[in-house]
Amino acid sequence: MGILNKAIEAKRQKLIDLLISSGVYKVNNKQLYKLTLSELQDEFRRLDNNE
Repeated sequence: MGILNKAIEAKRQKLIDLLISSGVYKVNNKQLYKLTLSELQDEFRRLDNNE
């Protein structure tokens, strides 16, 4: 796995952890681990704007 892929996976995992700690487990009936980095970032922004 290349450096870029590792960085993307690390960012995805960080966002998943933050969303779970905020009580978000699914988005549009999809488990967080199945979402792309962009989808996770969008959901985190929505959550961040609502707080």
